[in-house]
Amino acid sequence: MKTSFLSFLVISLVGCKCDYIFQTQYAEVPVDHFSYTNNHTFKVKYLINDSYWSDDGPIFFYTGNEGSIELFAQNSGFIMELAPKFNALVVFCEHRYYGTSLPYGNLSYTKPEYLGFLSSEQALHDFVDVIDVLQQSKYGTNGPLPVIAFGGSYGGMLSTWIRLKYPASVLGAIAASAPIWQFTDLTPCGIFNTIVTNVYSSSAKDYICSDAIRKFWPALRKVTKTPDGKAWLSSDWKLCKNITKDDDVQSFVDDISNALVNLAMANYPYPSTFLGDLPAYPVNALCERLEGFQNYTKDDKGYISFIGKAVNIYTNYSGKAKCNDFGDVDGLSTNGWDYQTCTEMVMPMCSEQEDMFETSPWDFKKFSADCVKKWGVKPRNPKEVILQYGGQNLKYASNIVFSNGLLDPWSGGGVLSNISRTVSAIIIPEGAHHLDLRSSNSADPYSVKRARKFHADSITHWLRRYHYEKVDGEVLRV
Repeated sequence: MKTSFLSFLVISLVGCKCDYIFQTQYAEVPVDHFSYTNNHTFKVKYLINDSYWSDDGPIFFYTGNEGSIELFAQNSGFIMELAPKFNALVVFCEHRYYGTSLPYGNLSYTKPEYLGFLSSEQALHDFVDVIDVLQQSKYGTNGPLPVIAFGGSYGGMLSTWIRLKYPASVLGAIAASAPIWQFTDLTPCGIFNTIVTNVYSSSAKDYICSDAIRKFWPALRKVTKTPDGKAWLSSDWKLCKNITKDDDVQSFVDDISNALVNLAMANYPYPSTFLGDLPAYPVNALCERLEGFQNYTKDDKGYISFIGKAVNIYTNYSGKAKCNDFGDVDGLSTNGWDYQTCTEMVMPMCSEQEDMFETSPWDFKKFSADCVKKWGVKPRNPKEVILQYGGQNLKYASNIVFSNGLLDPWSGGGVLSNISRTVSAIIIPEGAHHLDLRSSNSADPYSVKRARKFHADSITHWLRRYHYEKVDGEVLRV
């Protein structure tokens, strides 16, 4: 494998008044790790910081998510805070087909024959190759270094799976907010939206905030039945993209729903910029704007306008935006993840009558047909990931810590109780999406501080077991 130095990058960690200098490097990896008929290669990007590393220090290896790796480095300050304690080499590795790690450059998303190599399985092998590059470099001069994988959300799923599938390369994994059970027949399809609804329901003292949102959808559907209604909505909400067709209305509903979900995921106790420029506890902040919503429900347009002024906390909290765009989040690739859900990552989702969203059943046949329409592919097996990685059968796994915040809708598909003596779960009742991987903040609740200590203690234990111990005159290495 080839690796080359490119540049230095200063990463400012969100929630922390500190900067870290990373070297940006690339490793050349195969486009297809699992056949001998495609000899193409590409360069996968990784960020590396050796400021705290010493000869016997471990590698802290972040398994990249569905976006540019810089975004996750900026929002995973705990790893950098932990590095000095362990003299660790810190590496953030980008996931193929995201950021600049594009196997076929600008062609990567144009045809199935170019895009067909986007999968977790291929990405895991990329990570293993990068680890091998590091072990063969100056850092591995005195022998292989122990590797601790870190990841949040999909990255947490990958850190789990790399430990399961490549235990010779990775000693242990810290998997934050990893919904490894959000798959067919493992988790009820409605649990995600139920948790979102509960977060909104509990955020206001004098009224149920989720009720205000639940009443929004029928008013919106009624007003946007006509061209004049669509034009009015585009103007009243100051949308960056005008709504002119019925399909636009559905896309708008999907975008607003996703915005509400993102607010729940980023419901941190301090201002953040992970999924937008947001205030502390953004769900609470939005719900405060909805107080007295009952006074507006008799007039559909008036109610829609009222909701719009509240929801633009997601797109224009700073007040600097000239128009409102509820679509993609900077640094994340919804296209790439959408493709992955159409192949191996089939995560059944539905909305039930008790939710604050429009009722929407899970329909695998319709889902598959939509995938063919969008990407020219469909899932071969809705249980593909379960067959690959074992689903809930973690009996023979080891050295994994799962952490989940109960304010995080993805916790419904997460591991919430200990599996075994070496596969642990820790709960953060006041935590949103992978709060424990973020930089320390004075507003952090005690539960997240406790989770971070558990992570550090687990790594300490794994490393002690890894390094040589003499038992009855024999050297053991676990």
